Amino acid sequence: MGATQAAPGFLSPFAVEAPPGAEGWERLYPYYYLFSEPRRKFEEEKFWFFDGMHNPEPVYPFDTIMTESWWVALNQFGTRVYVIPPALGIDQRIVNGYLYISPNSITDPELIAERAELFKRRAGHYYENWGEIYDNWIAKAEDCIRRLRDLEIRDLPEVEPEPAVFSHRGLTTSYDLLATYNRLIENMQEMAYYHFEMLGLGYAAYLTFRDFCQTAFPGITDQAISKMVAGIDILFFRPDDEVRKLSKLAIELDLAGLIVADHDPSATLAAIREAPEGERWLDAFESAKEPWFWFSTGPGYSHEHRAWMDDLRLPFNAMRGYIEKLHAGEDISRPLESIRNESERIFAEYRDILGPGDREAFIEMRELARTVYPFVENHNFYVEHWHHSIFWNRVREFGQILVNGGFLGDAEDIFFLHRFEIHDALYDLCTGWATGTLARGPTYWPDEVAERKRIMQVLREWSPPPALGVAPAEITEPFTVMLFGVTTETVKQWLGGEARDSDHLRGIAASPGVAEGPARVITSVGQLDKVQAGEILVCPITAPSWAPVFARIGAAVSDIGGIMSHAAIVSREYGLPAVVGTGFGTKRIRTGQRVRVDGDHGTVAVIH
Repeated sequence: MGATQAAPGFLSPFAVEAPPGAEGWERLYPYYYLFSEPRRKFEEEKFWFFDGMHNPEPVYPFDTIMTESWWVALNQFGTRVYVIPPALGIDQRIVNGYLYISPNSITDPELIAERAELFKRRAGHYYENWGEIYDNWIAKAEDCIRRLRDLEIRDLPEVEPEPAVFSHRGLTTSYDLLATYNRLIENMQEMAYYHFEMLGLGYAAYLTFRDFCQTAFPGITDQAISKMVAGIDILFFRPDDEVRKLSKLAIELDLAGLIVADHDPSATLAAIREAPEGERWLDAFESAKEPWFWFSTGPGYSHEHRAWMDDLRLPFNAMRGYIEKLHAGEDISRPLESIRNESERIFAEYRDILGPGDREAFIEMRELARTVYPFVENHNFYVEHWHHSIFWNRVREFGQILVNGGFLGDAEDIFFLHRFEIHDALYDLCTGWATGTLARGPTYWPDEVAERKRIMQVLREWSPPPALGVAPAEITEPFTVMLFGVTTETVKQWLGGEARDSDHLRGIAASPGVAEGPARVITSVGQLDKVQAGEILVCPITAPSWAPVFARIGAAVSDIGGIMSHAAIVSREYGLPAVVGTGFGTKRIRTGQRVRVDGDHGTVAVIH
């Protein structure tokens, strides 16, 4: 193996150089996130792929709290709690600010058998009591959110208030400031544990059903299997449903013209407030907002993904689209019933060709997959959207305290500090407050943050390789295939570079049907308002909160994702053709080009 090349073709992670001007980027991250010379042999011989699904941009130092949380929480449930037989954890490293991950697997049959006994007993308990455990999970998640909202974050006063003195409390505002920050971080990590308590089991049930289908029905597609568990009304469609109801109510109350006329939500709300029947609509609007507008405009793993609650442009853009459709006499409801009927039809066809014993197992496994499926999707709303959106805003409150103390120029600058560094900065602030001596922070952090901003900007302009290290002969790890869309064929495409024929792309057939139309390439949520009816959405990856856009488009194409990615699931529930995991769709296709999306065969063609 050469010093700069990891056989059989991907660059060694140790050969990746920092972009000019970003030298020293490593100091933005903890030591354990970096490739290291003492572990070179181990790290260089592994297969690492870029996690563009959850973190398509360089990860902010503070935002690593999200990736670090799943690094422990997700992995421990698979490796140490439920002991999933063939799977070890998914490792992480950061390269030039970008997150790379590497799945670990077990191949020893004896060890797999030993682990299977533990898994059967532990997972079986959850499966047998799923409904009760799931209800309890919702209560835990909602309580965690309540405690997050109830945290009292207060700046340091000039002098300690008298009630603290005369109540003989013995504790002060400086203690509260540090303790509350610790509770904020603990709350985030607590939710991370809840996030993954049942998720792996949900995937495992689906994968068991999938494995049975692939054995019993040779040649069956992942698309056919996924259709058999489709048609379940899941929570992440609820915000979009609320927007549809508000659109209908606006027409009913003769307020639709005000929503269509202005693209500024604040101006629109002010106009509605002055209109007859406006208060009735506003009451419905406020009722819908809590909690459904705590819907992140991204995956929820970055503070830059603001919620609808913080940025109303996306729901108001959706309302304008729905109002236009209603005025045109179109039905804006989701085709849930037809999807359910199709699911039952396909299930019955496969069921009826099985013998009695296999038929019973098939029915039971499909029922379990449908039972656990709502959690697999619904947890996203509680965790990544509702909880995380509030969490980012609470962090901003600490940012404002550091601004008040002269440590930062803007509350948003706090995200350029790692969570451990923020504790140090707050302690520095408290020492200055306690002693009357100028803290060091005001002479240290402004320059350091400015340098980190400059480095991050350089890293944004760097294109991360899709993979590093040793290419595996075959990709078999199921989550890698299903969620990330990284398959054996994908790796071959990466090794060969981009295909010469730029007019054709191949990906994963995620949702059936064929559609043709003008492309709309979207690389950020801020561009979603440009999507026009009937266009083909081409994007790196979608988020659940983009659901209203799916009511307008003709089909979806994504660079990243597998059969169980959000783009795939949303497209199936809306009955739209979709091809995911194309790798280079946003690079090959330009807005305005006419494209044909074949969701049956996983191909995308640029027509002209």
